[in-house]
Order: sequence, then C-alpha cells, then structure tokens
Amino acid sequence: MKHYIRWCIPTLLMVAFSGSAAVYPVCPPPPVPGVFVDDLGRTVDIEEVPQRIVSLAPSNTEILFALGLGNKVVGVTEFCNYPETALDIEKVGGWLPFDLERVVALEPDLVLAAALHERKGIPALERVDITVFALVPKTLNEVLSNITLVGEITGKSEKAIRLVTDLEDRIRAITEKTMTLTDEQRPRVLYIVWHDPLLVAGSGTFADDLINKAGGKNIAYDLTQWAGIDLETVIARNPQLIIAPHRAAGVKDKLRLGLGVTDAFRENRVYLVEEDLFDRPGPRLVDALEELTKFIHPELFGE
Repeated sequence: MKHYIRWCIPTLLMVAFSGSAAVYPVCPPPPVPGVFVDDLGRTVDIEEVPQRIVSLAPSNTEILFALGLGNKVVGVTEFCNYPETALDIEKVGGWLPFDLERVVALEPDLVLAAALHERKGIPALERVDITVFALVPKTLNEVLSNITLVGEITGKSEKAIRLVTDLEDRIRAITEKTMTLTDEQRPRVLYIVWHDPLLVAGSGTFADDLINKAGGKNIAYDLTQWAGIDLETVIARNPQLIIAPHRAAGVKDKLRLGLGVTDAFRENRVYLVEEDLFDRPGPRLVDALEELTKFIHPELFGE
C-alpha cells in the first residue's frame, strides 16, 4: 500500500574516493506537514509534527515508545502496559468505547487508532476536528511498514529506519533457516486465542504469518481471521504443537479435557505464552517470532 505522497529528488553526492565522484539518487523522508494514507485507506493531512499524541491501542503505544516518542504521548488506554512508563500516562478508557471527552481534554494533535475504531470512534473524533490515523497491520511486514510510517508522520524517520532494519535482520535470521523446509518438515500448529469457546487464529492474521515464518503449518488455514472451530475438527487435523495464552488460570488442563488425544499433548508440545507479546502487532512481535520458532524448530537453534 502506498502510505504517503513522497517527492524523491536525486541529490548529487561527491564522494572522495580514488579521485572519482559518484552520483546517488537520495530520497529524503517526506516532509511534515504532508499527506499520508492510513491502513483504512483514509487520506490524512498532517499539518505539523505532532507534539501531543493519544494512542487508542497497546500496539500503537509500543510503536511510539520504540521510536522514542514517549514524552509526546499524553493519553493511552487502560490496556497500554508496556513499557512500564506507559502506566503513568493519562488513561482515556478502554479500546472501545474510549472516553471522547477525556481525549478532547488532552488536546491531541494526533490520535493513533485501530481497526475497531473505524465505525464509531474515528467518526466521533473527526466531528470534533481531531486528526486520526489508523494502524491495521495483518502481517509482520505490515507491522514494519507501520513503524516506518509512524516515524515519517512524527519526524522520527531515521529512528524508524534503524529500528526496522534491526527487526528485519532478526526476521531474516529465522526465515533463512525456515524458508527451505519441505511441507513434511513443517509441523502442524494450532494457535488458540481463547479456549471456551474455542477461538483460533486463521488466515489473514499476524499469528498465521508468524507460524508460516517460523516453519510451521497452521491447521486453521481455511478459516479467516480470528474464528471459532469445533473440537472434532481440531482432533481430526491433529496438531503437533498448540500455542495458547496464559490468560486463564488452568488453561492447559482445560484444553487437555478436549484435546488430550492430539499429538501436541501426547508429545508434551503445548506452550503457554505471554499474550501481550503474541497478540500485539508492534515491535515485540519479532520477539514472539523468535520464541515461536524455538518451539516449532528447536533443532535449528541447537536446542
């Protein structure tokens, strides 16, 4: 997706090397103010570098802090708990509904929203003339694009480029090992979002993307987004690994009641993970990829 309107002007760089000069086309970051397109396809005019930012999603908050913008974040949700300093920032309610009056009172010049704000939250903010930009990544690559984009909007392009480059290097260190695996070498994986009723990650989710990059096969490949699935189907597809969040006490024992016959339970390959790490499309999603790959292919890491 083309996220912004950029004017690329070749710049002459004189390089003193062996007595020769070289010409390189240099594309500087787009100036702020500028016109950008968010993940909902909305054209957003950023009139100046934002100084007061409200985040309406934990993943957005993590991106802002990773770019060194914590001092400009004036409002976050009750669920924004990383990094720890985010806990001290003014709360504007939950994801949805958020407290519109609190947001307005903070006088933000930018609000970073998410997909669930499309129908009601964003229109409400627009009616009071607040600039809103939505981030809705569905894959790891789209998360990286979002980091770059937020950097451009906030005047932190160089920081964003360094961060994304580091994350790309870490991703590449994994995919170079997993991309050549045959179908038979890719274990069957089930990523559970909730256990009662059983809700799993299907295609079009960043969890599905992580499974593929980590060298696994998502047994919920034919489901879309976060979807329900019956026990009979899971048992028939027989996952070799099950990934589930720590959200509920005794979740592993509860899953065993219905899925104890699967290879994942028989081979003791059921892993409970920190949901904030795996469920938030921010920079730490690469940490989740590294952890997931070690679960699926410990042999690739000498474990």
